[in-house]
Amino acid sequence: MKALSKAEPASPEPSWGTQYRLVASEKWKAKSAAMGKAVTEALVEYALPIPGMRVLDLASGTGEPAISLGMRVGAQGQVTALDLSADLLEVAKGRAQERGLDNFITQQADAHALPFAENSFDLATSRFGVMFFRDIGVALRDLHRVLRTQARACFLAWGPSTQPYWESTMGVVHRRVGGPLLPQGGPDPFRFAAPGSLSEVLRGAGFRDVHEETKTLPWTWPGAPEEVWEQMQAVALPFRPMLDRVPPNMWPQIHAEVHAAIAKYVVGENIEFGVTVVLASGSK
Repeated sequence: MKALSKAEPASPEPSWGTQYRLVASEKWKAKSAAMGKAVTEALVEYALPIPGMRVLDLASGTGEPAISLGMRVGAQGQVTALDLSADLLEVAKGRAQERGLDNFITQQADAHALPFAENSFDLATSRFGVMFFRDIGVALRDLHRVLRTQARACFLAWGPSTQPYWESTMGVVHRRVGGPLLPQGGPDPFRFAAPGSLSEVLRGAGFRDVHEETKTLPWTWPGAPEEVWEQMQAVALPFRPMLDRVPPNMWPQIHAEVHAAIAKYVVGENIEFGVTVVLASGSK
C-alpha cells in the first residue's frame, strides 16, 4: 500500500459496536476464531498466565484473549473483559458461558479511565487493541495504576500494512480509489508497526523491563475468498471512510480483483495469509 495521504481529521470516536460488526461477529464467529487462533495463543503464551491470577483484558471485543486466559487462570483466578461496546461484550459473555467459565466478567468502560482501584490486577493484556487508544499515554498510565507491583502488561499489535492479508483486500481498494488509506487522526491499525514504537510509549508511561519482538504467525481462513472479504468489510472500521468513497459502479470490479488477489493464498480449502504482529510488554 502507498504511504498515507493527507486527509481531513476523522471524527474523534468511532463506533466499535456497529450493527454490521455485530452481525459479522455472529455470522463468522467460528471461522474468525479459527483465523485468529494462532495469534491468540501467541499472546496468551507471551503473557504467562498462571492459576489464581486476576487479569484485565483491554479492548476485549467479542472475548479473546480473555476467554483463553480465563481457562488458564482457573477457578481461583478471574478475568475482566473490558470494552467500550456493551453489545460486543454481550457476545463475549455468551462465548464464555458456552465454555462454562465462571471466572469471567465483563466491564463496559473506557481504557482511558479505568473504573478500578490501584493495585487490582496481576496481568493485563490487549489483542489488536492498543493501536486504537486515542491518547496512548493517558491509557497506559491508568493501566499502570491498576496493576500490582511487578505485574506485566502484554500487547499484540499489527505489523506493517504491506503483508498479504491487507495487500490483497484493503490494498486493492486503495489502489483503485486513491486518496487516504486511513483518515488523518483516525484509528490506525498500523500505529505501532515500526520497531520500537510500542516500547517507547510503554517506557513513557512508567513501565520497566520493556520487551518487544516481531513474529510471523499463521493467519488462516477456513473457507472461500468471498467469505473472508465479506467478513473484513464488516469489521474493518478504520477503513470505512475509504470504502465509502468507492463509487457503486466500481464495486463489481473491486470485488473481482480482491477475490483474485486472495485466491493466490488458497491452499486446499483454506486461505493461508500468514500474519506479522508485534508483541510488547512491560512491568510495573
